[in-house]
Amino acid sequence: MSQRPLDRIAAALERLAPPPVPIPDFAQATAYVWHPDPDRLEPVAAVDRVDLVQLIGIDRARQTLLANTLQFARGHGANNALLWGARGMGKSSLVKAVHAEAVAQGLPLVLVEIARDDLASVGRLLAVLGGATAHRFLLFSDDLSFSHDDTQYKSLKAVLDGGISGRPSNVILYATSNRRHLMPRDMIDNERATAIHPGEAVEEKVSLSDRFGLWLGFHPCDQDQYLAMIDGYCATYGLVIDPAELRAEAIEWQATRGGRSGRVAWQFFTDLAGRHDIAV
Repeated sequence: MSQRPLDRIAAALERLAPPPVPIPDFAQATAYVWHPDPDRLEPVAAVDRVDLVQLIGIDRARQTLLANTLQFARGHGANNALLWGARGMGKSSLVKAVHAEAVAQGLPLVLVEIARDDLASVGRLLAVLGGATAHRFLLFSDDLSFSHDDTQYKSLKAVLDGGISGRPSNVILYATSNRRHLMPRDMIDNERATAIHPGEAVEEKVSLSDRFGLWLGFHPCDQDQYLAMIDGYCATYGLVIDPAELRAEAIEWQATRGGRSGRVAWQFFTDLAGRHDIAV
């Protein structure tokens, strides 16, 4: 027997409407990755990260972000944070390290990573996280930036401003970017120069970064900081080597890479450890 028109419409709408996302058992893991279509939170068994003490040369940022994170994990007031600046200086590593420290202190903090391209679904993610009131959630978006015709930034405002209903009190956002204002400087200058109302042309996008209560800048390291990072890795992993030899090899390595950063220091140490039969 054929379905009545109303029944067919109801069946079609049911197929179009996404099923509600089940709230995971957040005791299963301390970190998750958000995937839309279909919406799901995938647990991460082992987060790729370094220890907090190994992040050398960013002491102020490390102390500030750790304090903010622990405040939030304990149920106190805390700010959304934008970590911006030079590539390879430990922005994403710091986010993962402060999360690990909070977990080590027994605090119910769960790390949830969302890709920039998935920001359009962030409202649905917030609905899931807001329902898990026994936990606190650190929402993490890495390498965030926007182009002139990009509308993803509007979705990010749902996290920063919360709209009419407000952002869930158990969710905070940390984002990393190479750009302080999340958009290229030349694009800001170009839109200001060509717009009828220059100030209004970019205000909406530039003001997005102003919505982060905490800004932490990461700047290129000098040679002493670069060498101190490598010394720290050697001490942590018990690698003993002649200081003069270590210095010469480290400087040669950074010269071949055309620059210094925390990432370059780690890449050098990984090569060095491999040559000395030390697992990292």
